[in-house]
Amino acid sequence: MTDASSNAGHRGRLRRRFLDNGLGALHDHEALELLLTYAIPRRDVKPLAKALLQEFGSFDAVFDATEYELGRVPGIGENAAALILLNKAICIHYLAQKMKTPDPDAALVDPRRIADFVRMKIGGNGRETLLVIFLNKRKVPLGFYSLPGTVDRAIVYPREILQRALELKATAVVMAHNHPSGICEPSGEDEAFTRQVREALTAAGVEFVDHLIVSPAVAYSWRFKCYVQ
Repeated sequence: MTDASSNAGHRGRLRRRFLDNGLGALHDHEALELLLTYAIPRRDVKPLAKALLQEFGSFDAVFDATEYELGRVPGIGENAAALILLNKAICIHYLAQKMKTPDPDAALVDPRRIADFVRMKIGGNGRETLLVIFLNKRKVPLGFYSLPGTVDRAIVYPREILQRALELKATAVVMAHNHPSGICEPSGEDEAFTRQVREALTAAGVEFVDHLIVSPAVAYSWRFKCYVQ
């Protein structure tokens, strides 16, 4: 049996295991290996999958990496980096859609869906990022965007959040930011900034729903003083 046919057979078995039993049937390196086969079709990519895990330390960290960081791993070219980044972008888009409440009579969007979206969107960022989600009167997301700076930087102002809320005719806001350390309890700066934003929004008749502090694994609710499960 040639190396090419052996690789093709191995890839076929990996694909079949995934299709029959889901991602749980594969080890982390096997899941990455299967993904890489679609970007690098004529090469044994198992060593490359293992190299990615060794470089970044965990499966989720691979998908949190930037194009530049991925490109530093020997063998990861533009196609492979694009495929990895595309997979995360698709997941973020999927969770953004899931945030929207399908029931028109529902009064609140599911906070777990918002937490899942925020964790995927910014939880793994290497630097703190502030994300604001704008909601209509039924608490359905109208849009979201990241503001420059973080909660402890003077370049982020509550009035910027209020201005965008008024532009979108939003009636409520959820704010979120990540803690790269993975420790998600609010700091003194977080508490002060949250109060400033809440006061500015409330004065303009916009409800401040919550401030989530996230890592890739968890989300802490400032409103409820607990982790969102």
